[in-house]
Amino acid sequence: MAHSQDELVLLPLGGAGEIGMNFNAYGFGPPDARKWIVVDCGVLFGRESDTPGVDVIMPDIGYLAEMAQDVLAIVATHAHEDHIGAIGYLWPQLRCPVYATPFTARLIEDKLREAGLDERLRPRVIPLGGKLTLGPFAIEFHSITHSIPEPNALVIRTPLGTVLHTGDWKLDPDPLIGEATDEAAFRKIGDEGVLAMVCDSTNALVQGHSGSEADVKKGLSDLIGTLKGRVAVTAFASNVARLDTVAKAARAHGRQIALVGRSMHRITNAARETGYLKDFPRVLDETEAAQLPPSKVLYLCTGSQGEQRAALSRIAVGDHPNVSLGPGDAVIFSSRIIPGNDVTIHELHNKLAALGVEVLTTEDHFVHVSGHPAREELAEMYRWVRPQIAVPVHGELRHMAEHARLARSLQVPQAVVIENGLMLRLAPGRAEIIDEVPFGRIHLDGRVKVAAGAGLTRNRRALAYAGFIGITLALDQKGRIAGEPSLFLEGIPEIVQTAVREAVEETVRRHNPKKGDDEALKEQVRRAARRAANGVWGKKPVTRVEVVWV
Repeated sequence: MAHSQDELVLLPLGGAGEIGMNFNAYGFGPPDARKWIVVDCGVLFGRESDTPGVDVIMPDIGYLAEMAQDVLAIVATHAHEDHIGAIGYLWPQLRCPVYATPFTARLIEDKLREAGLDERLRPRVIPLGGKLTLGPFAIEFHSITHSIPEPNALVIRTPLGTVLHTGDWKLDPDPLIGEATDEAAFRKIGDEGVLAMVCDSTNALVQGHSGSEADVKKGLSDLIGTLKGRVAVTAFASNVARLDTVAKAARAHGRQIALVGRSMHRITNAARETGYLKDFPRVLDETEAAQLPPSKVLYLCTGSQGEQRAALSRIAVGDHPNVSLGPGDAVIFSSRIIPGNDVTIHELHNKLAALGVEVLTTEDHFVHVSGHPAREELAEMYRWVRPQIAVPVHGELRHMAEHARLARSLQVPQAVVIENGLMLRLAPGRAEIIDEVPFGRIHLDGRVKVAAGAGLTRNRRALAYAGFIGITLALDQKGRIAGEPSLFLEGIPEIVQTAVREAVEETVRRHNPKKGDDEALKEQVRRAARRAANGVWGKKPVTRVEVVWV
């Protein structure tokens, strides 16, 4: 039973305003005694252009960590990295149970093992279609379709109303792995009354339907049948249905398969252990595959997004120990280009083309469908569920805003666009933003977690843009110059180096020593060096000046 002061709130700390890094917290109770559940705990991956040296980006959950004793659980909707990838990094701040269906739980186990947490935490497995009660939250897992096994929409029932949290989804009538979405079940949920639907916005700008994996199966098989040399297919390793399609297409055309890249092996092993890929062809190791005639081999490779250390990028630069491609061979990109990866992927295409490899993509062949709902699928779900409130998540702001407009056009009474850190009260009363909490991002920099605001990536971008000048000045005990300045310059053209040296030497010559005035001298020399570089080059390098006393 709800008490008069009870509230049901939603607090996104990731995924509201970006595609990825999903982290949604639901709170129930009076403001000073809420109980919380977390739905998903994901990451983004760093890009060298934006976050040099950073592999993983995750939400800063410090606000919730302060109330860790009231966090009842993390509940995972499915096993994509942007939904479970941060569990191994952030769980120690919350120390709560983690719930997931079998395939997702198996991959979470890998995350915990990598983080050294496997002795402290085991995910609790919920069967497909299962139920779970956590304090005031009664949760039902409803299977839906997506580009990975066991995606779940969560029906979260509370004393103040029911929330449908869709997770990532689409409506695929023939998903190849798993069951098609049960329309009747979602209509029944709608008939019972839904307060709010918190829903995937990724393809809110895309008209029509996302397409079916069954259609891709035919397109890929037909295309592979036309190729004569070695074939490499790159796709998201988590798309188990796609891996199965490619493997069976290879077998149908007389080819044997080899998996290239750690994620391919990790995902296929997890799928087999949890009852999928029962008819998957025998997998060769890379050295066996290298001995086959070109027309008899197909490689399933990681690296569809141009990741520098992934298998396909290494193959493209001749750096892979066991796999090489050349004239007469082909690479099929069975994936979409994630926004922001365009330049990297096109560079990879060009590297492959330079080897004489034929590059085949979604631009000229039907080799991919999205795992997210296009507009007609969103409209269909709204017609089934009929929520009082639409809360778009999992999208950039323009996706979420368009999703909200679509919901309003379908007569949803309220559609609210929120951003990370904004607390939305769903009940009682109309949906309303009632608070803004501290939030941010944490960068995994090597093996160290660093707050995004620490400025490390900004400094690295500056170094990459204009190089570095280090200057050491020797002063005697009276503050007089005791020797020639020592300069260290990195990443700076020779003509600029000459101008900088001359400017520093001239500034030092004009130095009028005063006791305790070394800080002023350092600043004069720093400015002179940057001014000289800018005058010749139009750039101001990162410049540091140090004083040693002799």
